[in-house]
Amino acid sequence: MNALFTNRVGVLATMHQKERVIAPILEQELGIKVIVPPNFDTDSFGTFTREVKRLGTQLEAARLKAEKALALTGESLAFASEGTFGPHPVIPFIPCNREIVVLVDKMHEVEIIGQEFSTETNYSHQIVKSVQEAHAFAKQVGFPEHGLVVMVTHSSSSEMRKGITTEEQLTEAVEFALSKSTDSQVRVETDMRALYNPTRMKNIEKATYDLLKKINHPCPKCYFPGFAVVERKKGLRCAACNLPTAMTRTAIYQCSKCSFSKEVLFPDGLETADPSQCMYCNP
Repeated sequence: MNALFTNRVGVLATMHQKERVIAPILEQELGIKVIVPPNFDTDSFGTFTREVKRLGTQLEAARLKAEKALALTGESLAFASEGTFGPHPVIPFIPCNREIVVLVDKMHEVEIIGQEFSTETNYSHQIVKSVQEAHAFAKQVGFPEHGLVVMVTHSSSSEMRKGITTEEQLTEAVEFALSKSTDSQVRVETDMRALYNPTRMKNIEKATYDLLKKINHPCPKCYFPGFAVVERKKGLRCAACNLPTAMTRTAIYQCSKCSFSKEVLFPDGLETADPSQCMYCNP
């Protein structure tokens, strides 16, 4: 599969140093040369701090980044990453991070998507009324290894400081924001940009390895890479009572090139579910 990419240039659409984890993996495993377009502005596709709304869905934004990188460089192979953060879909009080790394290959007209869904994230925010409260929050979220953002929530103008990585910067930013605030409080939040968030960078790395896993899984019909799960169907039966559970019983695999699909029974190697996962045995 790697022969499709060997000795080609892969353009990585980033401005937040994601090449630190993505490039070494792709270069070693695919035999390509990864380049980053100079002065590439990914903030124009959306920002975590919400001053620029993301263009489309997570996948659509990643595709747009890849397409823009190809247009700027004239190359035929591009990679782009996009992350989302929010409450866990099953356990809402736990924050989670979904990272995708998309491969767009114009030469072979194929798109492959790697992803990582993780609860390993420091995604958080807090409204504070003092420098002391801000520093207390900072300790909880891995500061200063993880950067922070300070913003005024109520004022006549929008004020924001990003990429805060020292106690001095944090103190100055909070004092400045409080001086501009009309209600004597400001918002402090984790900076989720990759270069300021090593926990997120690890998830991007995992998504890159997932991309490679899919590249190395060819379609049984056309033999192109990217034969991957597109849908999971619940209903794995409980080992104790034989009732269906929320665990996966079958998975639908589909080719990213020819659209051939196949349903696979017990894709996770489990033919029954542990009773602890059963709503009847363990309500």
